[in-house]
Amino acid sequence: MTDDVRLRRGRGALGFSFFVQGVTFALLVTRIPAIQDRYGISDGLLPVFLAAVPVLAGVASVATEHLVKRVAPSVVLRWAQPLVLLSLLGVGAGERLWHVAVALGAFGLSVGALDASMNMLGVSLQRAYGRSIMLGFHAAYSLGGILGASAAWYGAHAHLGLFTGYLPAVAVLLPLVLRGSRYYVDRADRTASEGLPEKGLGAGGFALLLPLCLVMACAYIGDSTVANWSAKYLQDVLGSSEQTATVPYNVYMVTTLVGRAVGDLGVWRFGAVAVVRVGTLLAASGFAVVAAAPGVWTGMLGFTLLGIGLCVIVPQTFAAAGRLFPGASDTAVARLNIFNYVGFLIGSPLVGALGDAWSYRGAMLVPMVLVLITLFHARSFGPREARYGVDHERRAGDRVVDVGRGGNGV
Repeated sequence: MTDDVRLRRGRGALGFSFFVQGVTFALLVTRIPAIQDRYGISDGLLPVFLAAVPVLAGVASVATEHLVKRVAPSVVLRWAQPLVLLSLLGVGAGERLWHVAVALGAFGLSVGALDASMNMLGVSLQRAYGRSIMLGFHAAYSLGGILGASAAWYGAHAHLGLFTGYLPAVAVLLPLVLRGSRYYVDRADRTASEGLPEKGLGAGGFALLLPLCLVMACAYIGDSTVANWSAKYLQDVLGSSEQTATVPYNVYMVTTLVGRAVGDLGVWRFGAVAVVRVGTLLAASGFAVVAAAPGVWTGMLGFTLLGIGLCVIVPQTFAAAGRLFPGASDTAVARLNIFNYVGFLIGSPLVGALGDAWSYRGAMLVPMVLVLITLFHARSFGPREARYGVDHERRAGDRVVDVGRGGNGV
């Protein structure tokens, strides 16, 4: 098999893995009310269950950082994704409170390993391609999220039980994931160093990574704000109907898909720094429009801007970490991935507390300010003139070889 064919198959397999994770996560989070009803989880206990998932995922991401020093990220992903799917099925199959506690615990641990290893492979494949492809992987995740949420809506509309609703998705996706895992492609330099631990971030390495960690956390604070508060905001603040209040998140997901589908072209043409800066300004503008919206349709416009803006930041943050530490990209991605869950844990309670104590309009300004922090760290995403895929690559024979491997990427 030629290298080009191997890379294409690896890219397709990894893209499908992102897609499946989008489906799986959407099936879980959109049926939280049904999960609460099935197991009789009280309103006071529900936040504990929900917080346990990202906490355990963060622990698993740290563990994955050390695990991939012994085995390849493809091996971790090959086993983590089936475990995520089976854990989802377990959430729907139980009867007692401890059943769902175990299932959600398994989901959190396996999803942390999955997220870390999946993005490790994405970063290494982008390096092998010599051009930006990370946004495409995350676009596949967004597409999966839309389809998963649609399947969950149908399950709720048809009054299907959780197990009945989850079983077809798991039955179809599990064998496809196992087959696709045969084509994952690990980092090219891993074979030469098999059995040797990956280089660490080095002295002061985490200080270099910290701006990207901050950007990641702020981006997920913004994302969790939309996921958890958009419906309530439209209904309670802007006076929409209950049906209309469900639209903003769908609009957000669709614009996220569109933005990520074309985002790699923007990085190729204008460079990662420019794309991240424009995305940050659009996201901040979206929060400002939402906060000042006089009515429902203006609020919809704000959430649309949010989707277009926020969608580029997370994939480019992972890609920037890989460029910043080319010899320790797995370690950098694993540590950066922790701040995904930090942002998720902070965002929803922060906006809710500010909304109750102050106002929900005012609360929307806080994630706006936090997202704007990205502008101060934009240079961490690479040289301003670098256009990954154009100025950032050279060709050696028929292979595209990444030469943008400077020490700190700035």
